[in-house]
Amino acid sequence: MSDSSAARPAFVREGAARYRLEAPLRFANVGTLRHLGLDLIGAAGTELTFDLSGVPAADSAGLALLIDWLAQARARGKTLHYAQPPESLLALARLSDVEPLIST
Repeated sequence: MSDSSAARPAFVREGAARYRLEAPLRFANVGTLRHLGLDLIGAAGTELTFDLSGVPAADSAGLALLIDWLAQARARGKTLHYAQPPESLLALARLSDVEPLIST
């Protein structure tokens, strides 16, 4: 059985500085997603947005990745925003007391 999501790109460009993430934020794929996100952050101007509406599932590793991307963007003098995080991800962020970081 093949995974149809493997053929799709993880990020879809929606504008000059906006990308929609279309992948689960799970332990199994955060390593790959981290590198893809860092490439986008590095190539961006001073601000960019990751739209999370295409994230079907997330776990604590995925939440940690979002926080890491924020830190990496800040270290490069850039601002990263998250748009439309799914409720399941917001619930995990609330539980971890980091909701303000991903609901900007």
